[in-house]
Amino acid sequence: MTNRADHVAALTGSTFDAVIVGGGINGAVSAAALAAHGARVALIDSRDFAGFTSQHSSNLVWGGIKYMENFEFGLVAGLCKSRNELMRAFPSTIREIRFLTTVDKGFRHSPRMLWMGAWLYWLFGRGFTQPPRLRSAAGISADEPLVDVSNSPGGIEYSDAYLADNDARFVWNFIRSAMDSGCVAANYVRCTGAAREAGGRWRLDALDTVSGQPLEIRAHVYVNATGAFADRLNVDAGVTTSHRHLLSKGIHLLVPRLSAERRVLAFFADDGRLFFAIPMASCTCIGTTDTRVDRPDTAVTDEDRDFVLSNINARLNLPRPLTRDDIIAERCGVRPLVVERGDGAGSDFLQLSRKHVVEVDREQAHISIFGGKLTDCLNVGEEICAEARALGVDLVRPAAPWYGEPGEDVRRQFDARARSLQLHGLAAEDTGERVTDRFWRRYGARAEQILDRIETDRRSLDPVIAGTGLRWCEVDYMREHEMIVRLDDAIRRRSKLAMVVGAETLRAAPGIGAMCDHLFGDDAPRRHRDYFESGGARSD
Repeated sequence: MTNRADHVAALTGSTFDAVIVGGGINGAVSAAALAAHGARVALIDSRDFAGFTSQHSSNLVWGGIKYMENFEFGLVAGLCKSRNELMRAFPSTIREIRFLTTVDKGFRHSPRMLWMGAWLYWLFGRGFTQPPRLRSAAGISADEPLVDVSNSPGGIEYSDAYLADNDARFVWNFIRSAMDSGCVAANYVRCTGAAREAGGRWRLDALDTVSGQPLEIRAHVYVNATGAFADRLNVDAGVTTSHRHLLSKGIHLLVPRLSAERRVLAFFADDGRLFFAIPMASCTCIGTTDTRVDRPDTAVTDEDRDFVLSNINARLNLPRPLTRDDIIAERCGVRPLVVERGDGAGSDFLQLSRKHVVEVDREQAHISIFGGKLTDCLNVGEEICAEARALGVDLVRPAAPWYGEPGEDVRRQFDARARSLQLHGLAAEDTGERVTDRFWRRYGARAEQILDRIETDRRSLDPVIAGTGLRWCEVDYMREHEMIVRLDDAIRRRSKLAMVVGAETLRAAPGIGAMCDHLFGDDAPRRHRDYFESGGARSD
């Protein structure tokens, strides 16, 4: 069942083992894990899946090297272990990448001290990646002339990992996995209230914001996975917790590709935090900021833009300084940082880590997920299963792991068919990778359905917009299988088209109008207008 209307209809009329509110990374892995273990699961989100914090990350999957400075060695070791498992389970999606970190003269740590810390980090990571290297200023300049070393004694090089696709796509694939295991999932369904009924069930009042239809969803266990909104929903449900969130706004700017090398350039920004220039297809993603905010809904300000641009301009030998006119797209999200209730944590706000806490109210069969980051997502899924089992949900051991790419036999079958269709020599324009590798990474075993479309119509291999990797066969697949409601669902989350093509270029591209026709039929003009005239083209 992939039709959104069918999933919305299936939300009512029966009692689920668990209902999960929030379709970001924490909700997605919770649904995938529970469903794979045999639970009857419902998942709803008031926006699109990964429509909030989980679409605004740096796309890095890392063990938290910055937490070494605060001596949070247990957290670092755990995150490195999680990173390694993700790299093993998703080798096409999560790949090792080198970080070249340069420091200024007078920085609080010398390059040699950072190198020693990087070696300890590598050991915490069980030696899973390439070892770190101490780099001189001359060596950095020789390998990456783009880096300005005029005020630098050198730096270090070490490894972590990154998402070859966008973060929201990674989240969606967990949602897809959950649905394949029987989860009922629907985007654009808002929880409007929650209460315990006689007999110990939860009743969630909800609204399908697409049709306006009110819904009642019943479940034995309620999982609040709404991230930055978790505190608000807990109050609405009458649930008291010993943890809460502080919110930190972080932004990234997408600009034209700065370096031809596939490495992350890392610096320490003016505020002392790590600052990155990360390759993303034909662009570079630069940031981030760390600004305490009181509300989940935030926006990029001129002050944010100037901070990021001034920091990158000061650290690179660019032909000309980057300006606001060079910004292709922006990412702006809030990090929900978990603290104990009553702990203001105002004085050391910048030192707070991205750890997660799963808190359970056993009397009310309610689970809250606080904090967290993409790197630690598998642990969240496992913990939710353990807590659901303790609350009486009958779970079974799945026949195969609940996460990861399909096995090698499935991949060999896909590759053989792709060769028969003469696809292996075709390259994606934005990344240079083989188109078949792209299909496999994004769709897994379902990439066979992409090949079905190509076999029927060879023209479906044409790119939607020249120079980008997105092809018409993928648009057809999205329309039929990926619950596209709004244009940004397709071009911002299921793909990264809106992050690598400037808003005005995108708006004028004939391919976008045709894509709207493909996805929405007679409603295409309104969907096109809603996106480009609502500000969605700049920041969702």
